[in-house]
Amino acid sequence: MKVRLFLIASLLILVGAISPIHVHAEFFSPEERARLEAQYQEIQKEIAQWQSILDDTQLKKNSLQGDVTMLNAQIKKAEAEIKQRSITISNLNAEINARSAKIKNLDQRIVRGQESLASMLQTVREVESSTLPEIILSSKSISDFFADFDALLTVEQKLDELFTSIRGAKTQAEIEKKTLAKQQTQELDARYVVENKKKVVAQSEAEKKSLLAITKNQEASYQKVLAERQQQAAKIRAALFPLRDSGGIPFGTALDYASYASQKTGVRAAFILAILSQESDLGKNVGSCFISSLETGDGVGKNTGKFFAGVMKSPRDTDPFLKITSALGLPWATTPVSCPSGGGYGGAMGPSQFIPSTWVLYQARLAKALGVPRANPWEAKDAIMATALYMSDLGADAGTYSAERNAACKYYSGRSCDSRKPANSFYGDSVVAKATDFQNNIDFLKGL
Repeated sequence: MKVRLFLIASLLILVGAISPIHVHAEFFSPEERARLEAQYQEIQKEIAQWQSILDDTQLKKNSLQGDVTMLNAQIKKAEAEIKQRSITISNLNAEINARSAKIKNLDQRIVRGQESLASMLQTVREVESSTLPEIILSSKSISDFFADFDALLTVEQKLDELFTSIRGAKTQAEIEKKTLAKQQTQELDARYVVENKKKVVAQSEAEKKSLLAITKNQEASYQKVLAERQQQAAKIRAALFPLRDSGGIPFGTALDYASYASQKTGVRAAFILAILSQESDLGKNVGSCFISSLETGDGVGKNTGKFFAGVMKSPRDTDPFLKITSALGLPWATTPVSCPSGGGYGGAMGPSQFIPSTWVLYQARLAKALGVPRANPWEAKDAIMATALYMSDLGADAGTYSAERNAACKYYSGRSCDSRKPANSFYGDSVVAKATDFQNNIDFLKGL
């Protein structure tokens, strides 16, 4: 009788330890959710109204009143977008907090269930290790013996169900953790947008203040301001945009190529230019090499003549490198590629720094996107399109802070930004910062 009672009691404890978990799915009350939704929709209408004003004012720009009106509309629209994102962040915070509590609850119940299960299994093993005579002698009567025997069978049947319940709880916990990670990324992206919008507001306020200092009777002064803007725009367009192993091209030309690539791939032009700029900076440190042997992949420094073993992996990359250069009419021995660094191979080609075996995989897509029979990795327009296609494949076409930063890290190291070694987050952070600077210049040029 004691055995049966102990088993049944243990079973009830175990069932209670991993019983179904009920967590309220509502992060806000229905009234609060309705209020936030209504507020969100009102702000959306406000944004649309200010965008309409901006569109109308575009026709009147380069006049004092027109520019003041445009700046005011930009400020109001940015402020409304900040409010809208703040609501999004508030919603995400509530969901993140609730989901974190749910995950903690799940983890605690799984642990308790596992502990109880271990104890229960030990008890079952002890009972099963007893001989039939021992069990019979320990029972006060034949009815007690059969009752204990039935209890043991019941427990063993339930154990399988309990194993399944624990596995279900673990699966649920994993799903919740993945959802939580996604929401945390969304919150990070929303906060990044808010910070950028605040900078837009501050800059527009400063410009508005400057323009308002010019009265209507000082139109000549305003015309001077316009002339200075045009001069600044000319400098931005003419500034040399360096490209690795291909010299440099005017920024205006690079922007045209990147804008075309953006239309084809959905990746921001500013981000495409940031990747190419980052690679150009790295090229200054790593340097360029020539291949001296297609059999071994060894080479020499382009400017120093220094010997480098394994500049390019042979034959994986040396064979397609020969085909690429031959098809373009380029001498393979004097066509620059990247030098090896950090114990790995070099051999990457042109501004986009594709290794030959990867370039071959993109050739057909590049030719179609560019409308040419054959793409050239050392041609600026072709290399910019190649970078855009690759960044799109890595997820940068989503256009969010996290998507672009992780795409940059994948481009550099083959994995998303993280804290593991070798480090890669510095690359993603640098590219994002460059993209912000390029976007500021692009927005300035568009505003003229």
